[in-house]
Amino acid sequence: MDKESRDVTSRGKQRVIAERLGIHSEAGEWCTIDKIPQPPAEVLQAAGSPRLRPGRLRPLGMVGAVLAVPFMPLLMLLTLLSNMEEAFKRALATKGEKERLRAADEDDRRRDAIVAEQGLDRVFDGNWQGCAGQFLLQWYSHSTHHQRLVLATEEGIVLAAPPQRVTVGREKAMQVVARLPAGEAILVDPFSGAYETRILLLRFRDGSWLRVDTEEVRSDLHTYLLRQPLPDN
Repeated sequence: MDKESRDVTSRGKQRVIAERLGIHSEAGEWCTIDKIPQPPAEVLQAAGSPRLRPGRLRPLGMVGAVLAVPFMPLLMLLTLLSNMEEAFKRALATKGEKERLRAADEDDRRRDAIVAEQGLDRVFDGNWQGCAGQFLLQWYSHSTHHQRLVLATEEGIVLAAPPQRVTVGREKAMQVVARLPAGEAILVDPFSGAYETRILLLRFRDGSWLRVDTEEVRSDLHTYLLRQPLPDN
């Protein structure tokens, strides 16, 4: 199945979930966040000592992880072969292809420089007292699942997930775990479509932000944001 077919299938599943939840969504995508850093003790206490990590894998998931161990050397070998194949292709590339590869590498360097400059390699802007920091503190109190289905609607942003972490069938026990009205937070592609990435920001009204990573590069949410007017800075 090619990427376009997978995208169509994924959008169809997300639309079914949204309709089951009674939500009319403009776009949606499964997202994760990076590891939540340890907040200061007084911040943690004031927030009610919330959970800061996703739930543990259930027995089925643990069995799957154990069964996957013998295949790790094979996966490592396949990765090595893939890297060797890429290097071989670069060595045999035509002059035009080498120029395109150099341009792509330069794009990657510029993108990485922007990530470092804007601090986008962090899960949030670092201000625990800001709206993003306070929202992040309650992330796993809403649901212990490690993913969120982020839905863009006319009214704002809706986050849905199973209440507990699951290894399979994440769509079956979905429920809304958070709603962010448009006046409270917006979705932002920090690169405004210039680079294909998985990075999106939940930018709150006070300017604070929380980074979420989509499952797909240039996801349905990314393409949706490309059709929207640029937010005011």
